Amino acid sequence: MVEKLNLPFPMLSDPDRNGAIGPYGLKNPDDPRGLAIPAVVVIGPEGDEVMRIVSRDFADRPFEDAALEAVRALGLAPVRQPPPTPGTPEPGPGAMPFTDLVTYFRGAKFAAKAMGMRTGASDEAERFGALMDHYIEDVKAMYRIMRDRV
Repeated sequence: MVEKLNLPFPMLSDPDRNGAIGPYGLKNPDDPRGLAIPAVVVIGPEGDEVMRIVSRDFADRPFEDAALEAVRALGLAPVRQPPPTPGTPEPGPGAMPFTDLVTYFRGAKFAAKAMGMRTGASDEAERFGALMDHYIEDVKAMYRIMRDRV
């Protein structure tokens, strides 16, 4: 994922769920595969947990703003690292083409809005719609980065 998305930070992979998912209590007890509950946990330099946002399900994702604020509140000096060197990742057979993501997120937003109107959960639909708008802006920013590289 770091190479595929050209992320400027490392990511934790925990396939056996013993590195972080289990110890931080994020294993979903309702998932027979033992997948993690979506969450953001910020760990301070002394190893203490300084922020935790645990989602209810895969569609309930926190915005990164809260995590960034928690990190800023630690008052740590910025760390410089070289940018990652992208490899040549290949999407898997079921991967959605990057060019289709904006359309997908717009569809998800309006489907949630319709479901919210039907069920009376319009606040939930609005929150999910805001998340989809955020994802759309992220994809557009990534388009610009990719365009400017050429």
